[in-house]
Parts: sequence; structure tokens; C-alpha cells
Amino acid sequence: MEAKNKKINVTGLTMIAIGACIGSGIFVSPSQSFSELPHHGFVLATWLIGGIISCFGALTFSELGARFPGAGGVYIYLKEAYGDITGFLYGWITLLIVNTGALAALTITLADYSIPLLNLPESYKIPFAIVILWILTIINIFGIKASEWFSTIFTSLKLSAIFAIIAAGIFYYYTEQPSHDIILFDKMPSSPLQGMLVAFIGVFWSMGGWHHASYLAAETDNPTKTVPKAMIFGTMTVTLVYILVIFSYILVLDIPSIQSSTKIAADTMGKIWSYGSYFVSIAIVISITGTIGIYTMTAPRIYYAMAKDRLFFPFLAELSPRYGTPYKAMIFQSVWASFLIFAWGSFIKVITFVTFMDIVFMALTAMSIFIFRKKSVNTPIFKVPFYPYIPILYAVVTTAFVFYTASGLGIESLSGLGILVAGIPVYYIFKRNKKVFDE
Repeated sequence: MEAKNKKINVTGLTMIAIGACIGSGIFVSPSQSFSELPHHGFVLATWLIGGIISCFGALTFSELGARFPGAGGVYIYLKEAYGDITGFLYGWITLLIVNTGALAALTITLADYSIPLLNLPESYKIPFAIVILWILTIINIFGIKASEWFSTIFTSLKLSAIFAIIAAGIFYYYTEQPSHDIILFDKMPSSPLQGMLVAFIGVFWSMGGWHHASYLAAETDNPTKTVPKAMIFGTMTVTLVYILVIFSYILVLDIPSIQSSTKIAADTMGKIWSYGSYFVSIAIVISITGTIGIYTMTAPRIYYAMAKDRLFFPFLAELSPRYGTPYKAMIFQSVWASFLIFAWGSFIKVITFVTFMDIVFMALTAMSIFIFRKKSVNTPIFKVPFYPYIPILYAVVTTAFVFYTASGLGIESLSGLGILVAGIPVYYIFKRNKKVFDE
């Protein structure tokens, strides 16, 4: 894909990787972690391990990105390793469930926080969510530099808000001297391993998104170096930020207060400052807006790559003559996401399945590195260090997570699984049409 504008640099792509990770999860998910594991030290360890595992994934994907620096990212890696059908099913599930499901959930959550701030009636929630989705889609159609500037501005704002929460927590602890104890190394919790495994659902949901940097490889300056750096720097930054902000929650609130909180960041800041909850609501709106902007930008590059391979609707391979962006793929994605917003109204029940399906393909992608190493495909500039241990650890942990969460799939998730299976005959229809076209 030839970008009409100047290409993305390391800083811009790193901000995209960070912004894709930090959405609403860190403002809410730690409460679930403490409910499963009522111990400060073990919760911090769980999030640290989740961050390390994500870093292992970023290192593994960095080598894959260096081997295949074209548009499409994970779709390309899966297609080259396992064949067209695996790549197609990843794109299919990303369009119909994973990315559009996340967009639906994020836009609805954004509306939930924005409507009270703007003093709008509740009936405006769904229209508001859809309008925001389309505004951000249009911004991304205007070229990759417009997308980069948007991502950099909103990621900087969300990081500033998070650092304000961290600083406020530290200041509160040393000035107010709260009475609750901080348990880091003593008082071993019961069933710590089981608690950590359940807590990983929230951790992986909050950590996910760094691989979106790989989708933009074709529009990146020197992608064989830039994409690895962005994913590695991005995951390291997100891990550090998450550990610090959770520690800030710990400094202000005791464990029972954290466990009962549905908005831990708001409750933390509300205890420190009378306008703290208002500040956090604005921070969450900024954070989610930035993440939606990134999601509307990155995933359409998958559909574009599939269409170029003539394994999807041909019109999705069309680029804007002026801006060089896959504008029809972006519009196509937003049409479906808008339908999901209307159909579901609340997409929270699908979040576990979205995470589940995403991790399934992440594990498959990580294991593809062994195939490429064995076949010596496209010897890259960057190679994952401590091979094969880092890819193995990432694949083992993510696969274990998949099996552990599989038993919890409900009706909503099974309907999504049905959409995945429905992609198989659709693939063969496109494949047959491709053969006719080639002849």
C-alpha cells in the first residue's frame, strides 16, 4: 500500500501501540483482579506477569513483522504459515466480531461516560455512540498522518491523565497516611494460582492491542526496524504505567473498597479530590476516544490485504486517490460496527469472547515463528532474543488461557463461534471466484 502522505515514524507508531492498549480497562479491571486475588503483592505480580508475557508476544511478533513488512500484519503471518484459509478466518472474525465487537463496546462505554458529562438524555446514547464512531472513521480516511497526529495527541492526553492519578495517589498516601496495610510479601492468599488465572482475563483485555502496530507496516517508515521498536517500546511502557496506576489505587483504597468498586479510578480520585470523579470521567472519555480512533484505522488494513489477495470483496482493496487510505474497508467496518451497536445496545457479554478469540489467533500467530525459522523464510533484520524460549513461553501461556476460559463460553459467545465456522464456506466461495478470475 503506497501512502500518499509522509509515513509513520517510530514515535508515532509507538503511540499507536500504546493507545491501542490503554482504553477503559485499567480504570475498571483491577477491581476484578482483587476480587479473585485479595492480596496487593499477588495482584501486582499478576499484572507484571501479564505485561512480561505481552512483551514476549511483542518480541515474537516483531520478528514476524520484520519478515513480512507489508500491510495486514497478523493476517499475513497466519496466511504465510498455515495457508489462506487461516488468514481469511482471522480477517473474517476480526471484521464480524473481534474488532467491530470491541468498537461497539468501546463506543457504548464512551457514550455511558459522555452523556452525563454533557447533560444529555439517556435516549441519546446509541446515536451518540454511532456519531462518534463515524467522526473518527472520517478522520482516519484523511490520511495516515492525520491518523498519526490524532493518535499521538489522544495517547499523550490519556498518559498525562494516568500520571496525574499516579502522582495524586502517592501524594495522598504520604500526606494523609491512610490506616490500611499494604500486603506485598506476607499473608499468602488461598488458591493463588487459580486466582491469578481468572484475573488474567482482565489483564489480557487491558494489555491487548499492541499488535495493531503491525497492521500499519506498509505505511511505516523503515518497517523492518520501526514496527519491532514500536511494539516492544509500547508493551514496556503500558506495563510500567499499569503497575504504577494499580499501586496508586492500593495507596488510597483498602482491599474491601477496591473489591466493591465498579469504577476504581473514579473512587480513588474521588477520595483524594472533590472533583476527582469528574476528572476521571473526562480522562476515560479521552482514553476511549483515542482507542476507538486507532481501531477504526488499523484493522481495515487486514480487509484491504485480503481483498488484494482476492479472498474478500474486491472493492475493499480500493484506496482513496487523494489520501492513499483503504477508505472503503474503513467504511465497511464502521457500517457493521454500527449495526452491532444497534443490535446489542450493550456488548459487555461479548467481551470475554472477544478476548478469547483474539488470544486464540495470537497463540497461533506466535507459533508460526517456528515454521518460518524452520523454512528460513525471509531472513529478518530483527530476530527474537533467547529463541525458542520467549516464543514458547508466550504460546504456552496464551494457549493455557484459551483452554481455561473455553469452559466459560455462553450463548453469546457460541453465536460468535458460529460466525467463525460460517466463514469456512464463505472462504471457499471467494477461493472459487479467485480461480475463475485467474483462469
